[in-house]
Amino acid sequence: MAEAAGFTRDELWEQGGFLEIEESLRDPERARVVVIPAAFDGTSTWVKGADRGPGAMIEASQHLENYEAEGGWEPSARGIVTLRGVDGSVGLEGVVDGLESLAGRALDLGKIPIVLGGEHSVSIGPIRAAAERSQRLTVVQIDAHSDLRETYNGSPLNHACVMARAREVADIVQIGLRSVSSEELATMEAQRTFWAHEIVDAPDEAWMGRVEGLLGRDVYVTIDLDGLDPSVVPATGTPEPGGLSWGQVSRLLGRIAARSRIVGGDVVELCPAPGHQASAQTGAKLAQRLISCALRSQGFGP
Repeated sequence: MAEAAGFTRDELWEQGGFLEIEESLRDPERARVVVIPAAFDGTSTWVKGADRGPGAMIEASQHLENYEAEGGWEPSARGIVTLRGVDGSVGLEGVVDGLESLAGRALDLGKIPIVLGGEHSVSIGPIRAAAERSQRLTVVQIDAHSDLRETYNGSPLNHACVMARAREVADIVQIGLRSVSSEELATMEAQRTFWAHEIVDAPDEAWMGRVEGLLGRDVYVTIDLDGLDPSVVPATGTPEPGGLSWGQVSRLLGRIAARSRIVGGDVVELCPAPGHQASAQTGAKLAQRLISCALRSQGFGP
């Protein structure tokens, strides 16, 4: 059954997986969602540990309720299969290529790939896979950092370059930024950039309407957890004050889903730390919310 569904048994998570759901909902043939862990932290430059992020989010997800209050349903009822994914043993290029292959296979099977990182470079492969299968993809980035360097520390695949690689194959919209170099600033499109200091304390959410106006038919959502304020997610490798709230991110995802097809996405840059279990729980719940919105955007919701 697993091989007929496009994934071998050796590629599947051994026990459990994302969310505590019954075995029948983990059937790789039936599942509409494929969760792909990417346990890699090879190019980050401050606090290390993002390679432990996927495992921490999967463990935390076991303690979430499957009913999603914001969506008013149980998205796990559409089936979620969790793969073993990739890890750093294959190197940076191997991670990017491996994730592109896994995400591409999921998309070819009509499933929604959701990657759990890992440092932000893990997004490059799935974005390329989604772009190859879309007429014109829009990548929506929620992040404190612009990640638009052409190369960093000698590599074009560095975590600081992920959106430079994304805009080679897709349109991009950047939300929540508050850290950027002058080199990156010179290449940014003002109408596609939503600075945190302009939207976080705005008297209304009209900016979300402007985001909607920039979206194409197909959207890939990449969420760096440092896009949220560190009071919400302190356990990340490069925290920046002044970020988005949970409610703002959740409502934005809902509005994206109402406007476009979310074909895939990721939640990255969790850096587990003692005493900050809430960060892993928030990352897992955000992945659950992304799954819910992606399913609804493709007509699989209530």
